Amino acid sequence: MTTPVLEGRGLSRKFGFVSALDEADFEVFPGEVTALIGDNGAGKSTLVKALSGSLALDSGEIFFEGQPIVLSSPSQASLLGIETVYQDLALAPHLTPVQNVYLGRESMSRGIAGRLGFMNVPEMTNKSREAFEDLGATVRSLTAPVGSMSGGQRQAIAIARAVHWANRVIFLDEPTAALGVRQTKNVLDTIRRVRDKGIAVVFISHSMPHVIDIADRIQVLRLGTRVANITNSGTTMEELVGLMTGASTRTTP
Repeated sequence: MTTPVLEGRGLSRKFGFVSALDEADFEVFPGEVTALIGDNGAGKSTLVKALSGSLALDSGEIFFEGQPIVLSSPSQASLLGIETVYQDLALAPHLTPVQNVYLGRESMSRGIAGRLGFMNVPEMTNKSREAFEDLGATVRSLTAPVGSMSGGQRQAIAIARAVHWANRVIFLDEPTAALGVRQTKNVLDTIRRVRDKGIAVVFISHSMPHVIDIADRIQVLRLGTRVANITNSGTTMEELVGLMTGASTRTTP
């Protein structure tokens, strides 16, 4: 079997007396959409933060392409090609799509202009346009503030930004929440394009129909522990709900 691009073994984290993660395992493979599901409080957000460098663990090991690592910050994760799109998108509403894609990673002009602090706007614009077109993302304007755009367009910009900088793993936290039917379809189609580029996608969602539609593999968390790791073709929506609530059980490989 292919080596997981990112793997967590026996991950544990407590907040006071509350155990958010309890010996949880998790892994994602290149070119695969892995759905991470669980009820509220199951530990999904804590797991994602730990695997994207935003949260320290009490115990457990993290492996990147088979090698043990310590993820101490989101910037370190970014250097490894790991990006996260949170539910609030973390976009600056007063900035344009191009400025958001390059926020904190601006491309400077060459020569003395760059040394004086001038940015290479044409290069950033062209590469941003290519990133949007490559994913089939419909962006109304490259010069308008993203705060004036629809939820679907903002979601596409956030995902395109992550894909532009990621080449290994992308975490998507509830990417279809609060979107209409057409916008949701566009986001799911975008996820498929990302997967087809060989990037591992972690899809966190409460929507079982979307999970069944998009995921290649499904991992279920319950009370901070992984209780199932199954292929999409080997399960049903009813079983997934049962695994999340504890009404069903299944041996996890």
